[in-house]
Amino acid sequence: MAFTRATGKHRRPGRIHRSTVRAAGVATLTTTGVLGTLAAPALAAEPSPEDTGLTPVITLGDSVAQEVGAQADAQRQAAEDAAAREKAEADARQRAAEAAEQAREAKERAARAAERKRLTTYVAPVSGSYVSTAYRASSGLWSSGTHTGIDFHAASGTAVHAVGAGTVVEAGWGGAYGNQVVIKMHDGTYTQYGHLSSIGVSVGQTVDPGEQIARSGATGNATGPHLHFEARTGPEYGSDIDPVAYLRSHGVTV
Repeated sequence: MAFTRATGKHRRPGRIHRSTVRAAGVATLTTTGVLGTLAAPALAAEPSPEDTGLTPVITLGDSVAQEVGAQADAQRQAAEDAAAREKAEADARQRAAEAAEQAREAKERAARAAERKRLTTYVAPVSGSYVSTAYRASSGLWSSGTHTGIDFHAASGTAVHAVGAGTVVEAGWGGAYGNQVVIKMHDGTYTQYGHLSSIGVSVGQTVDPGEQIARSGATGNATGPHLHFEARTGPEYGSDIDPVAYLRSHGVTV
């Protein structure tokens, strides 16, 4: 006798039936390969780096590092350039200071050389002239009986020059010498210029070699225009020394 199962509209399948159907379905899917095709990737695939979000972070990190490195390089280069400029400017200042110091020293040397030349240069009191009356010549024209200086031939108004550097200690009337100038020389000796027609310096004035101090004449005890020149150890009459030897000792040809 066979049994039949009622399958009414509202009757749920039994547990055994449901399990059997589900097993059959799985078997069918396995057999057809659908399960393998659909399930295998989901079960076997590893998550890609893009899926994890790591690659963008790493890429961004490299970019920032490169940018930071470039900025660091730029800053280092800028610092090196600034240091180089500062060194170049310092070197330029140093060179300028050294050049200025050298120029100052050269100027001082030139000034010292010029001063030495000024103090050691001597010239004749009258340019292009000659001695017309010698030192110690005898004559009744002089109160001492001898000539205490030398006379240079010179027409009235001829320029008279200081023979060397010195300071004027007398400038005016000198009795028998007429108008006269007496100069204390740099070396401590004295020179005197007599019978002048005019005087162009004053007491206390410093003079240089060759500077015009007067003009020749015939004032005082003189028989005609000329320049009376004396070299002395002191400012006063009677301290005379040989003027020709004096001038020659200073390089003046007489």
